[in-house]
Amino acid sequence: MSTTEQVSSSSSSSPIVVTTWPFINATRNAFAKMMTSGATCLDAVEVGCRTCEDEQCDGSVGWGSHPAEDGETTLDALIIDGRTMSVGAVANLHRIKNAIGVARAVSQYSTHSLLVGESATKFAIEMGFKEEDLHSNGSIETWNKWKNGNCQPNFRRNVQPDPTTSCGPYTPKPQCDKEFSSHGQLPYGEHDTIGMVSLDSNGNMAAGGSTNGLQFKIPGRVSDTALIGSGAYVDNDVGGACATGDGDVMQRFVPSYHAVQLMRQGVAPDEACLDAIKRIAKFNPNFTGAVLALDKDGRYGAACHGMDSFPYSVMKQGWIDPEVLQIPCLKP
Repeated sequence: MSTTEQVSSSSSSSPIVVTTWPFINATRNAFAKMMTSGATCLDAVEVGCRTCEDEQCDGSVGWGSHPAEDGETTLDALIIDGRTMSVGAVANLHRIKNAIGVARAVSQYSTHSLLVGESATKFAIEMGFKEEDLHSNGSIETWNKWKNGNCQPNFRRNVQPDPTTSCGPYTPKPQCDKEFSSHGQLPYGEHDTIGMVSLDSNGNMAAGGSTNGLQFKIPGRVSDTALIGSGAYVDNDVGGACATGDGDVMQRFVPSYHAVQLMRQGVAPDEACLDAIKRIAKFNPNFTGAVLALDKDGRYGAACHGMDSFPYSVMKQGWIDPEVLQIPCLKP
């Protein structure tokens, strides 16, 4: 299912922020920043995502949760300027809490688009970001329970010993000709990445997102959030989109880019999102995820799959607080 909200067009744009999930503080702070004199839509996305990093939204954003197989929490983030198409992203970022800030620094202080791993951490420190422990008592306890429970669930397949009953180290399974997955469908809490798209009064747009990725992921894994076109995409001439869900599946279909390209052809935001979702479901009928889009005229919409419903947050000029909208999802 999908939905689009219509707004009247005018010579100047009406500022708006849309955000995945009911992250109202992030949405409110992003919009408030954008309405500050001299601030931009890009500032809004950075502030909004940083709010969720600080608040550790749903345990899926920021430090202190979702440890990898080795017990360490790492962060991914992306930010895109729809006016210049400047991009900054980080993945597998260690020991830095402000992932979205580092992503923006990549776009501001380098000619690269994406930095990863310990090298991204080194860059962040050079740019003045503070190195900090991303563990929490909760993440340590969670990891110990997982380790003592034979490392279940995990994301290994076609290896030995049997990843459904044993921890590693693993080696490739000989003469493997049949693939299987040990983790099955993941719970909602594994998917609650913050994605955000903003439109300011000058008609400029930005998009981005931040996440700590899947719990018990294989170290080094890169989420869809950090990948342009997958986690988010935006173009001033058209609009923007962001995605949340099973990132290992969704990044294969660049759903945010797909939705924006459909809007470029005149497709409404909700229908563009629905097409992107259906394209993924054709090959992965059990996946869980959602796409949220905002066009240059301020129309917004979303579509989702594999959940009962998908809530997202909206804040417009003149509103006291963000509104949380909820849409029903397609089912397998």
